[in-house]
Amino acid sequence: MCIWNIERRGEHMTAPNDVAIQDFDSKIAHVTGVTNGKGSASTPAGALAPGSDTYKGWLFKWTNYLKGYQRRWFVLSNGLLSYYRTQAEMAHTCRGTINLATAHIDTEDACNIVLSSGGRTYHLKASTEVERQRWVTALELAKAKAIRMMNDQSGDEEPTTQSDRSEGIQGTLKTLISKLDDLGTCNDLIAKHGAALQRSLSELEALRVPVEGGEKVKGVNERATLFRITSNAMINACRDFLDLAETHSRRWQRALQYEREQRIHLEETIEQLAKQHNSLERAWREAPTLSANTPIGSERLQKGEASDEDEDTEYFDAMEDSPAFITVTATENTQHRSVSPYGLYRKEMQPLRRRRSHIPDKPNYSLNLWSIMKNCIGKELSKIPMPVNFNEPLSMLQRLTEDLEYHELLDKAARCESSLEQLCLVAAFSVSSYSTTIHRTAKPFNPLLGETYELDRLEDFGYRSLCEQVSHHPPAASHHVISQRGWTLWQEITIASKFRGKYLSIMPLGAIHLQFHSSGNHYVWRKVTSTVHNIIVGKLWIDQSGDIEIVNHRTKETCQLKFSPYSYFSREVPRKVTGVVSDSGGQAHYILSGTWDDKIESSKIVQSSKGGSGSEGKQKTVYQTLSPKLLWKKYPLPDNAENMYFFSALALTLNEPEDGVGLTDSRLRPDQRLMEAGRWDEANSEKQRLEEKQRAVRRRREAEATDALDDGREYEGFQPQWFHKRTNAITGETNFVYKGGYWEAKDSQDWSMCTEIF
Repeated sequence: MCIWNIERRGEHMTAPNDVAIQDFDSKIAHVTGVTNGKGSASTPAGALAPGSDTYKGWLFKWTNYLKGYQRRWFVLSNGLLSYYRTQAEMAHTCRGTINLATAHIDTEDACNIVLSSGGRTYHLKASTEVERQRWVTALELAKAKAIRMMNDQSGDEEPTTQSDRSEGIQGTLKTLISKLDDLGTCNDLIAKHGAALQRSLSELEALRVPVEGGEKVKGVNERATLFRITSNAMINACRDFLDLAETHSRRWQRALQYEREQRIHLEETIEQLAKQHNSLERAWREAPTLSANTPIGSERLQKGEASDEDEDTEYFDAMEDSPAFITVTATENTQHRSVSPYGLYRKEMQPLRRRRSHIPDKPNYSLNLWSIMKNCIGKELSKIPMPVNFNEPLSMLQRLTEDLEYHELLDKAARCESSLEQLCLVAAFSVSSYSTTIHRTAKPFNPLLGETYELDRLEDFGYRSLCEQVSHHPPAASHHVISQRGWTLWQEITIASKFRGKYLSIMPLGAIHLQFHSSGNHYVWRKVTSTVHNIIVGKLWIDQSGDIEIVNHRTKETCQLKFSPYSYFSREVPRKVTGVVSDSGGQAHYILSGTWDDKIESSKIVQSSKGGSGSEGKQKTVYQTLSPKLLWKKYPLPDNAENMYFFSALALTLNEPEDGVGLTDSRLRPDQRLMEAGRWDEANSEKQRLEEKQRAVRRRREAEATDALDDGREYEGFQPQWFHKRTNAITGETNFVYKGGYWEAKDSQDWSMCTEIF
């Protein structure tokens, strides 16, 4: 245990890098009664520096028998006692330092102080006994403080899971305990000085010689002075303790009263919600069943399409590299809020055919994840052999089809006369495709080469969707959707993914195209990066981050969307999405805000002005907007979704068996079907069989390509059945687009052109 860390060069000593002690408060000043002083041998030896917790002054230090006691400048600060030859040396040379937390303090006679530690003894001397007692009192308080703070620090090294409020209470309790310890130290000093004073008084009573009496009376007076000083310190410490206790007592009373009021308010709110729930449930049971073709009342549509000019006015900061929208509601006479047609579409969208609403519950199988993943760090995800334990019973083609969960947004956009309003709805649709991923941390099945998936909702919702796996390395899927309600969507998505040890990054590559038939507006955008965190340890969670630029290539109007990555230290709303819709000239017309897992709102801009400078020195533009309108709201998950892979209502129907689908359809994939049924062991065996079959086909194609090369012939290789390569005139990219024929083959039930892949 090291108390003195001394490196001698003559008398040169270097202070150790000890742990800093917290505030010394002002107890030394209370104890000594000194607020300033020169500290000379003939003046008070110690002084508290103004505005600091440092106690300093002159003392004599024993050096050796030749030089005896030498005058040195001592500084007591943060539990460390340091000394210098002169005051000027404080700026550059420390002669020695002692940590009081492990030192022993003793007094030999009227003026001496002995500090001992580690087998060494250091002798100090004050000019008078009063000065000596001031230093002893200051050293004792500093030692007690240093020991207490050292213990607190060692306790703080242990991990804690307290909330912020609990930490505040613990800190207050530590402060109160500290004050109590100070009171105990002062009490000990009072007892010591009281005993010395009593002895002096007893000796005074026994005196007979006048000269001797004068010396003793002087000693009694000095001891009485010390007793008075220490008593004042005791009183000041008590006053500090009482003030602190009263302050925190009032604060706790207010906090307790606030918690009581919040509890009462919460109970009242829960009671009201329960009543509303019961009334809504009764109304739902008593209401007649609505037909899927029930017309929407013109009056309700007029309310839903209310003029923006009659709405409240709000203010937003302009979107920059890192947008932060601050809303300031302006005062207006009208207080009409726009009514979203979201609920109306739910009624309009009731399917004609009743589809399944549940699947078998997910089995609870244990698996050592690290034993599989430790050899996969840095590899492409599609090349990692994974058991079905990490999958969900859907293929990547079906996950791609889930983008159509909120297709009604495109139906409404097709009816918009304003291209800017249409762009707002397209932006909401692009965000809505991520809402199904919030709890979906399982991996979809990698499609086999040539595997397809169709979603025929022509009678229900007016659209037909077809996906095909057009490439295996790299894995790429093409998707084509055509709707009778005025729009066509197509995309080719290549999934690039990397396992980084702690998280998994999924980067969808490729553009999404959307064209409206009546206006000819052609929109193009790309997806953001998805990240799955806590792959090895902890609960899995998924986040979306990055920027999306949606461009209308006919009008050159754009929408800039920003998906803010989650940060534990950020005060922003988690999963926040912000955006600005601008015309071809770059003038902003709408502000978009919300979260990718809940809702998106749009606010029409009525005025803009220059605001203050941002954090990077850029001048911000402040947008004055009307009250926000709801564009999209996430559907609630079905009952028992947590045991059904957190599937949405649409996802539950994607793998439902249907008659007449193509022979390569994902619904017919045996390993996926066995997993959905809960037979995971059989599913793993079937998955290995399919993968080995696919590898054998690839080896055969490679051999055929080699033979063709040797013979000087061209080898066509694998060609998708329903898609062919074309160069896009807008993006200039070459990708696979739908060439037709699938729905005609389905109508005739002629699948002779399909390859047996299962």
